[in-house]
Formats: sequence, structure tokens, C-alpha cells
Amino acid sequence: MMPKKAEGQDRGPDTEKVTINLGFIDLGRIDLLVREGFYANRSDVIRTAIRKHLDAHDAAIQRSAEQLTLELGLRRFTRADLERARDEKRLLHVRVLGLASFDDDVSPELVQETIGSITVLGALQASAAVKAVLADRIR
Repeated sequence: MMPKKAEGQDRGPDTEKVTINLGFIDLGRIDLLVREGFYANRSDVIRTAIRKHLDAHDAAIQRSAEQLTLELGLRRFTRADLERARDEKRLLHVRVLGLASFDDDVSPELVQETIGSITVLGALQASAAVKAVLADRIR
């Protein structure tokens, strides 16, 4: 059971929707596993299969991430983070494997001043205005 959110604590989704095309036979096999009670639904089957496949390649993923000096997991940018970078006259070059998230109170102007480039292998969560500023900096 998911913990209840505190009032006023709005977070983005913990997942990203992905659309895939499957052949009829594969889809039928998935439906059979669900019907027989091995999984709760189609999404559960597909998520489990993807996790197992990624786990099988974990060493290669770790090596690649280390070579690219990517931050793994969630990288959340707060207004305070970016104000500190601005005050220190540092231009940030962001590289994330997972989720890069900019808080709602981060202004496009602050992003303009502090983010030199951004590479996200996964998902980027930010306001439309912040995404617009980042559009020419995405690598």
C-alpha cells in the first residue's frame, strides 16, 4: 500500500508511460500468465520482464554509467541548488540516468543562468517554461 501524501505535497508520477507494440502471440502469452494468476495485469508482466533483462545487463550498465559520469537515479534540482550555483558563478552540466526533476518554484531565468547543458537518459520533469529554456541545451 502506498503511503498517503501529506496535504500540499504534490509530487510528479513515479513512473513514465511507454507505449510498445507486441505481436498477437506474445500478447496472448502475457494474457495467459495474467489469467492464470502469475501476474496482476499486463503491465506487471512487462515491468517484471524488463527489470529481469536490465538486471542481466547490470554490470554493463554500471560500466557505461561510470564512463559517462552520469548520476544514477533521481536528480532533483531545487531553487536553492540553482541559486547557490549562480552565486558561485558555476555553470552546471547535468548528466542523469533516471529522472531529472526541477521543482515548480525554479524559474526559467534561473535555469537560463545556471544550466549549461543537460543529458537525461530516462525522464525530465519540469514546467513547460523550464523545458523551453532547456530545449537548446539538451544533449
